[in-house]
Amino acid sequence: MTTTPDPVDAWMDSWRAELPEVERSSSELTKRIMFMSGVLDGVMRRELTELGLTPAEFDVLVTLRRSGTPYRMKPNQLARSVMLTTGGTTNVTHRLVARGVVEREDDPDDARSTWLRLTPDGVALAERAVLANAAAHDALFDGVPAAAVEAATAALRELFAVSPSLLGSGGTVRVARPRA
Repeated sequence: MTTTPDPVDAWMDSWRAELPEVERSSSELTKRIMFMSGVLDGVMRRELTELGLTPAEFDVLVTLRRSGTPYRMKPNQLARSVMLTTGGTTNVTHRLVARGVVEREDDPDDARSTWLRLTPDGVALAERAVLANAAAHDALFDGVPAAAVEAATAALRELFAVSPSLLGSGGTVRVARPRA
């Protein structure tokens, strides 16, 4: 199969010419993942803007939604799941509480603790957001053969399986914002 050169090919060609010893077996893979991450991030941000959400708010909503009924978690558990500091999670949840999509519940077993729970409006917003995000990703990959998507998925899964350093604590994938 003949492929058309893309921006990553140009970057790699430049490094081969300028500093060939910087090229490692992982260089091209890393750049392609970073490039794809940036594209996916842009697609997600467009969808979230239309729903009035930030990426952090989206992460909190969908994390609570995928936790299953009753769609609630302890604040520290939520912070670990969305890879925010507890302070960052508090700021995001304050905004979501003010918006009426998350509420705090007292923990009947521990008077010092609370739960964060999606309201019915929060469940609906989380579902709209995750479905819109999934549809945008489907549109992005429209025209890409299913076998290519499946092969890329399998290859990345294998990388995670053989290199635990790619995973954060608790099996959570570390996410870094792409850089040029």
